[in-house]
Amino acid sequence: MHAPGERDSKDAMDQTDLHAHPTMPSLVTAFESLRAGHAREPMPDLKRRLGWLASLHALVRDNADRFADAVDRDFGHRSKDETRLLEIFPTLEGIRHNRKHLPKWMQPESRGVSVFFQPGRAKLMPQPLGVVGVIVPWNYPIYLSIGPLAAALAAGNRVMLKMSEFTPATNELLAELLAQRFRTDEVAVLGGDAEVGKAFAGLPFDHLMFTGSTAIGRSVMQSAAEHLTPVTLELGGKSPAIVGPGYPVDKAAERIMAGKLLNAGQTCIAPDYALVPASQVEGFVAAAKQFVAEAYPSILKSPDYTSMATHRQFHRMVDYLNEARAKGAKVVPLAAGRAKEPDAKTRRVPPVIVLDAPADLHLMRHEIFGPILPVVPYMGIDEAIGYVNARPRPLALYYFDHDQARIDRVLARTVSGGVTINDTLLHIAQDELPFGGVGPSGMGHYHGREGFATFSKMKPVFYQSRVNGMALFKPPYGTAFRSLLGLLIRR
Repeated sequence: MHAPGERDSKDAMDQTDLHAHPTMPSLVTAFESLRAGHAREPMPDLKRRLGWLASLHALVRDNADRFADAVDRDFGHRSKDETRLLEIFPTLEGIRHNRKHLPKWMQPESRGVSVFFQPGRAKLMPQPLGVVGVIVPWNYPIYLSIGPLAAALAAGNRVMLKMSEFTPATNELLAELLAQRFRTDEVAVLGGDAEVGKAFAGLPFDHLMFTGSTAIGRSVMQSAAEHLTPVTLELGGKSPAIVGPGYPVDKAAERIMAGKLLNAGQTCIAPDYALVPASQVEGFVAAAKQFVAEAYPSILKSPDYTSMATHRQFHRMVDYLNEARAKGAKVVPLAAGRAKEPDAKTRRVPPVIVLDAPADLHLMRHEIFGPILPVVPYMGIDEAIGYVNARPRPLALYYFDHDQARIDRVLARTVSGGVTINDTLLHIAQDELPFGGVGPSGMGHYHGREGFATFSKMKPVFYQSRVNGMALFKPPYGTAFRSLLGLLIRR
């Protein structure tokens, strides 16, 4: 979820040739194997699905340290504690949630029947779609691969994962571990270059899920359209954080910066900019500096602060800041001393706030996906709402306020993929809530029951009763038929 057109955005297709790895078969071979597996077992029973989920849970739980090491290598540096918190924990919780509720989700759901068709019965029957494709980004390679995988397996599908080139260590570990627990006709993991990625999106999947930028999402959707493959697009956008009038600005700044700086801002639902009452901007900046000083006392050496995942990602942040300075914006470093400047060797970019940013800056027009936070002053809450609504609908919105009337007003007058009130990021961790975007920030939902439904055909079934009145409505049509039809129409 980077600026559109960036080649190394988290959805960019893998350049590394992973086909030679024995656990990463070729695209066509993998797809055909999965399709054959579904044909042999089109409706896996509860025991089979729970077994898949148990294997997946054990895979993540027993290899948490190996996954943390792999992600750390892929990023150049990412705190292993952060990987455990942001990837291992929510992945395991999501699998547990699926296992707990799956018996209920698999049961056909009775639906009401119109009085005219009683005593017939109606049910909604969940049925596996078949083979699901998942295109995985680089920023959270564990959570954003195993999360959709668990949902698709819970729904009884076979699954093919397309991993990113920028997480080769994680990819190889995941492929190795999945190969130990799943047959090749159940789950496949692949790499490949941009052409393979395009071919992947063009396969006749029964459902395709993509996480990445809006620009690449359009391309994926076009490829999927050839086979009318249904898609779930988890995209991005400029997610706003609004500090309401009267809310403690120091608390708001702390929570916004905490959400912003996890994974050094390389998070699709990270706060992208903050709208702050004009009279509180100075206090917000001071509180943000205090948070950084306490959370990352030596930011270029801190084990808790993440590097930019690639050199191009690093230089994009530098270019954004250089452009901001050149066009008159005020760039305020939040780290102290010599740690203010980006370090190319470690690919670390210290956090900054940008004030007075012209609207034509790249960082004001594109999702930042890094530790840069523009702060925009506003005079009244309607002005803040108008600012958000004048831009494409975001994946997330964060509002800080204790006034319920204003909270309700913001919720009613803005449209976003999801919302957290008085904090950031936490709505994504609620397994009972669907997760997804709206408009340019995405299409469709998953997580919890919504994930099960997304990867299922919720098939409507009507059971006709032995005793019914349908004979009265068959031709040849006569006086009795017209009288009955007249009663129905006038009802």
